[in-house]
Amino acid sequence: MKPLYKTVGLVGTGAMGRGIAQIAAQAGSTVKLFDTQSGAADKARDALAAQWDKLVDKGRLDGALSTTHKARLLRADTLDDLADCDLVIEAVVERLDVKKSLFLSLETVVSGQTILVSNTSSLSITAIAAGLKHPGRFAGYHFFNPVPLMKVVEVIAGLKTEAATCGALADYARQMGHTPVQAQDTPGFIVNHAGRAYGTEALRIVSEGIADFATIDRILKDQAGFKLGPFELMDLTALDVSHPVMESVYHQYYEEPRYRPSVITAQRLAGGLLGRKTGEGFYRYTDGAAQIPAEPPVPVVAEMPPVWVSPRAARRSELLQLLKNLGASIETGASPSMNALVLVAPLGFDITTVAVVERLDPARTVGIDMLIDDAACKRRVLATNPATRRDMRDAAHALFARDGKAVSVIRDSGGFVTQRVVAAIVNIASDICQQGICSPKDLETAVTLGLGYPMGPLAMGDRYGPTNVLEVLFNMQTVYGDPRYRPSPWLRRRGAIGLSLTHQES
Repeated sequence: MKPLYKTVGLVGTGAMGRGIAQIAAQAGSTVKLFDTQSGAADKARDALAAQWDKLVDKGRLDGALSTTHKARLLRADTLDDLADCDLVIEAVVERLDVKKSLFLSLETVVSGQTILVSNTSSLSITAIAAGLKHPGRFAGYHFFNPVPLMKVVEVIAGLKTEAATCGALADYARQMGHTPVQAQDTPGFIVNHAGRAYGTEALRIVSEGIADFATIDRILKDQAGFKLGPFELMDLTALDVSHPVMESVYHQYYEEPRYRPSVITAQRLAGGLLGRKTGEGFYRYTDGAAQIPAEPPVPVVAEMPPVWVSPRAARRSELLQLLKNLGASIETGASPSMNALVLVAPLGFDITTVAVVERLDPARTVGIDMLIDDAACKRRVLATNPATRRDMRDAAHALFARDGKAVSVIRDSGGFVTQRVVAAIVNIASDICQQGICSPKDLETAVTLGLGYPMGPLAMGDRYGPTNVLEVLFNMQTVYGDPRYRPSPWLRRRGAIGLSLTHQES
């Protein structure tokens, strides 16, 4: 297939620039590499050539095709050498002044038909294009590292970007083997915007002393199916990358509470605990392997107390059946006996609030997270309140571990761990749709490809029930009094009438 852009200029030859150059050359475009750093373009070309050679040695690339790819990489010594390019992609430092200056210079060099794009991850496309004479042919073209493997690219329209520009860029992304998603020019675009909740809510849980890093990672992987826990993910991306994005999105949205960063990452960034690349982040690394603390052992309980389940418990019938399967002695009275372990299963509320409202003995009350079907989880999560007796905590832990399933016991939390993280993810995604930043379909595609979530955030909301997610958010707002948890109108309205969150109004 003939490439949409015969000659592509690539300004900036770091890891991102090299990745973009690779897929452009493989799509059939001649790629001119330019970098202000002496020798950087040649190093990038040599690195890509070596990469293709390795693929040939492994039998994964034809030798003749490798030679063709290499021949398409050319060095540009000055910006003037990019004069004949049909498309110029910028992948330089994330500084507005640098990018604006570069594009003002480029516009004097290239033809009136050349498309100019920025790979910025956080800066405004409209702001970068503000001084251009032809802002209609300027857009955002945001790839993700490593570019050859991360198969999504955000095509971002500034206020003056022409629709034809975005359409052509989307077509070219497909030629390069990537999936384009269309986004409006807003802070974080789609992926970095939608990804705010996973890390920031996990950090908030830690800051409340509810659980440690490893426990939270285990819960979100084993209960909700995430491939990496939030702290594993931040160690992989490194805090010198992830924390500035948290701050950037937060400040660009004028301190919107939903995106509030954490002092925890600010302190660790200042202390140089960046993650894998420095050998220590939220975990210590030995030979690249995280040193993860062992889980607490299951307590040995000589005599198990009877169990009474609150009539207001979420999934109560399923919880009762689970207790029968585990061999528990279940009380069926209107209130628990003086010796019973009292189980509650709230959505959004903390265990303390439930014990007070339902007039239960807090010393014997333990909560269990039942948002997700137990059969679909690899881990059960229990929560105590400040008054819970140790013997009752141990009894609950031992009981729910009887069949060998992992159990985590955390301190009191409105929404446990999974409920509050999932609800925050769904809520932010819903508000992205409410703001018209992108279509529900492109949101789901961008998040699954760009963030590797087990499902799109709107599908996640549909899976666990929009009304359940709403209940979690409303109750958490009551517990914490924080506007961070106010539900998006998109979620509130669809949840109220039983409509799928992926439904796009006609």
